[in-house]
Amino acid sequence: MSLDSASSQKDVGPAPVAGPMHQVMGRRFMVAAGHPLAAQAAARVLEAGGNAIDAGCAAGMMLGVVHPDMVSFAGVAPILVHLAATGETFEVSGVGPYPKRATAELFRERCGGQIPAGLLRTVVPASPDAWCAALERWGSMSFGQVAAPAMECAEHGFPLSVFSAYQFGRVADKVRRFPTSAALYLKDGQPPPPGHLLVLSELAQTIKTMAGAEVTARGRGRAGAIRAARDAFYKGEIASRIADYHAKEGGLLTREDLAEFQVEIAPALKTTFGDYEVAACGFWCQGPVFLQMLNLLEGYDMRALGHNTPRALHILAEAMKLAFADREAYYGDPLFVKVPADGLLSKEYARARRALIREDRAWPDLPPAGDPLGLRAVANGGHGVSGPARMEPEGLLDTSYVCVVDAQGNAFSATPSDPGVDSPVVPGGAVTRPAWGPRLHAVRNSRRRCPAAGHAPGAPERDRARHAAPAGGRSAPHGDSKLPRLLLAALACPRRARGRAADSVGDPRGALGSRPQGGGVAGVGLAGGRRLRHRRRLQRDSRGRCRSAPGGARHRLVMRQAAAAG
Repeated sequence: MSLDSASSQKDVGPAPVAGPMHQVMGRRFMVAAGHPLAAQAAARVLEAGGNAIDAGCAAGMMLGVVHPDMVSFAGVAPILVHLAATGETFEVSGVGPYPKRATAELFRERCGGQIPAGLLRTVVPASPDAWCAALERWGSMSFGQVAAPAMECAEHGFPLSVFSAYQFGRVADKVRRFPTSAALYLKDGQPPPPGHLLVLSELAQTIKTMAGAEVTARGRGRAGAIRAARDAFYKGEIASRIADYHAKEGGLLTREDLAEFQVEIAPALKTTFGDYEVAACGFWCQGPVFLQMLNLLEGYDMRALGHNTPRALHILAEAMKLAFADREAYYGDPLFVKVPADGLLSKEYARARRALIREDRAWPDLPPAGDPLGLRAVANGGHGVSGPARMEPEGLLDTSYVCVVDAQGNAFSATPSDPGVDSPVVPGGAVTRPAWGPRLHAVRNSRRRCPAAGHAPGAPERDRARHAAPAGGRSAPHGDSKLPRLLLAALACPRRARGRAADSVGDPRGALGSRPQGGGVAGVGLAGGRRLRHRRRLQRDSRGRCRSAPGGARHRLVMRQAAAAG
């Protein structure tokens, strides 16, 4: 359970009390996930010889089974992957677009300018393709191997956690709107109690169909077989089931929408923060907001300000407001919106915007957006959205998290999301599609991705890495700056590291091993220290990404030197 989950429960009334957070130490790998069965699935894959990407995909698919109150197997899954051998970090755009037939005009005419709950709110499922794309490109195992833990839990059932039972209790009325969902997630029409054995046999069959397609196509090689598993979902009988249900029930998703979808893979966006380098997914999500926050905060000595002092919290809150103002003005799907990425992430622009932070007063509402093209603090004419920031309470927590680092220093970070509360389960496959809305401004173009799935790494400490797991929705990046919800330290065999998370699995056989003085510790999605590389030897390209200067040592995103064990 995340810290946000616990605090939210306290806000709404009686709720189960979260237990203490446990420190987990290991020598060969580290996993942090939003559910213990997901962490266990990743550890199982790592013990079997898989790498961080194999394990991360296994945990991500498991979350789609055992955490249906927070995640859908056919939801969204923005991913960051760091490769230790090359020092490269990539993003996987695991967020689907709206169907071709979803237009602003349609919703104005049929729904009074709103996007209603149900099939009309759904977008193209992205997570199955995201897992398969990452597994094919950087993994070492087959789809069937990494999906096996999730398939077993779906087929034979799993005890519903206290938190998930609490979640279903909160949204039981929403689930009852859809008979196919109520039959699956409610017990005799009522919210299931903690410990209820939830069996998802139809979802298990969906996973089996994908694994079977992989076996049939094994003559195409490992990559070709994984693509066959992916195509079974997007082009085969699973796609037909989803499209036929939409056609029957008045939805917009078609077989063409599913068949044409494909996630994008690109270098991650980066910025520096002190001696560290931090990566995030692109402007198709909210990850860059966190990078902008760090650029703004870099002008302050946060250590000298003190942890959680009034002055430090004031500066942090004001920096967040400035970054969110730019998000409202400039962020969008780069396939449809021209995003001034270079300016938004530039240090010079951050210096100009930082002048708007006053230590003797606070912005009462959303500040005016800046001018990233002219690198000015405020755009001429106050471009963008300003004034009171109104957030409609959704009434439901969503989005989980998984992070894995293996013995080689490879790192995997993903935020799977979108439970099936505002969209019905498709009969015969027991999958729900991600449901985004109700904001009509998100549907300016059909096939456009709504920039509402936050995904960004956390910030580092001396000998461990903080990694934030943002809650879903448009307010996601504020969770990153609260530092942190998940605390993770990765492992570099034969050295020892330490970590902390709500549900973590380490390598118990290496828990008592010691790390030699001067040994390295791997962090997740974070930058290295001065001993590994000097920032002056790095050059920055037009998109603000760091590249090693000719003749310079190759920079690394994850590894850092530590002087002492622990």
